[in-house]
Amino acid sequence: MRLLVTNDDGINSLFLHELIAALRASGHQLYIAAPASEQSWTGASKTRTRPVKSAAVDRGFGSPTWILDGTPSDCVNIALGHLIKEPLDGVVSGINIGFNCSLGFILASGTIAGAWEGAMHGLPALAVSQDVSGETYAHLKELGGQPDGALLATLKVTAAHTACLVGEIFPSTPRDSFTVHSLNFPLPCRPDTPVKRTVPAQVHVPGLFSPAADDGSHRLVWGRIQDVSPSLPLTDVSCLAQGHISHTVLDYRRLGHG
Repeated sequence: MRLLVTNDDGINSLFLHELIAALRASGHQLYIAAPASEQSWTGASKTRTRPVKSAAVDRGFGSPTWILDGTPSDCVNIALGHLIKEPLDGVVSGINIGFNCSLGFILASGTIAGAWEGAMHGLPALAVSQDVSGETYAHLKELGGQPDGALLATLKVTAAHTACLVGEIFPSTPRDSFTVHSLNFPLPCRPDTPVKRTVPAQVHVPGLFSPAADDGSHRLVWGRIQDVSPSLPLTDVSCLAQGHISHTVLDYRRLGHG
């Protein structure tokens, strides 16, 4: 298939690179349009107050690649509207560093938004996220570290799973379905780790910002997530806790339906 690949952690993310390698190894023809810098938690925002620049680059992926100084939504919208001339079969966004489980995170996720932008263009869309520990997240995001051997091994398995699932999910997803398939992978993930159909967990996410400093500023911090989901059906958060791969179908046509 011909696929557009994006992410929200930026063009330099090894998680993106592993996804690209696995998709190419599966025979897919790829186009990559990724943010120049990290765009986590930007949701589906688009850059309105300044121009967005795109530049064709060669990052050794063996596929046409562009870097854009905008959000994941910017990347997909501009790539589909101006950069790619061939018809595409779908959009894949990820692999995100950390999970994108629960309503509290799905709605804020730049990874989900990159896929959603593809869905708004009528294409099948998939968002992929890899669960990591809090310590590992800080090592990768705040300290600019690289995955260690165990995480890298899981990441390669996650990318291979994704390449297989794209081949199953996209042909069965109709055009104009306005649907994002959200995959969340556990740590560790093995070749035989099962995939479970899930729904977004219902969580409260209070206290995400620090108290005011002397200058009146509040900084983003991790608050305590309060899961108030019913016991059934299986949620994405519970699925990951059980060590399984979570597959949540976000059908935006159902918004407003009882």
